[in-house]
Amino acid sequence: MGWVRGPAWACAACGCAINLDPMRVFGIDCGTEITGYGVVESDDSGRQPKLVMKAMGAIRLAKTQTTPLRLEQVYRELTAEMERWKPEVVAIEEVFYSVNAKSALKLGQVRGVALLAAATQGLPVAEYAPLKIKSSVVGYGLAKKEQVQFMVARLLELAELPQPADAADALAVAICHIHTAQTLALQGGAR
Repeated sequence: MGWVRGPAWACAACGCAINLDPMRVFGIDCGTEITGYGVVESDDSGRQPKLVMKAMGAIRLAKTQTTPLRLEQVYRELTAEMERWKPEVVAIEEVFYSVNAKSALKLGQVRGVALLAAATQGLPVAEYAPLKIKSSVVGYGLAKKEQVQFMVARLLELAELPQPADAADALAVAICHIHTAQTLALQGGAR
């Protein structure tokens, strides 16, 4: 991921403006049974800048439904949440390579619907590799789900671990985007 100089600094991955001003990010963790989402906002109004969780949730898909109906549910619910929370950017996990081609194809369909939901809302999309997300949030790219949940709770100052894990992963994707945008802004400001 890089930056592009224009009227303001811009993220090369999604085109969103890069600065240290507050930003609201809608993170998505796609899954064939549960798709998590989370909304994180950077807040620098106090003495210490901090990250604030605005929302999190999970879209649970019924195994008894046909694939088109499951995909329609993901699209409808993600679109409703994006309209409700009005993020500036959507952050989503990149496709990872799976041993099971059928599972990878199903996951790709859910990702496609999530990308479509963002596009129909006119929102830029940033994609991050799982290793990048875990490194950004935990400091270790091979961290376990429990470690991600723990660090998400710490970074967002939550009293409890975010549940389900899919929502915690979505929050982690959003945090990763904010961290990346802030780092790129600082690097750009130093040039």
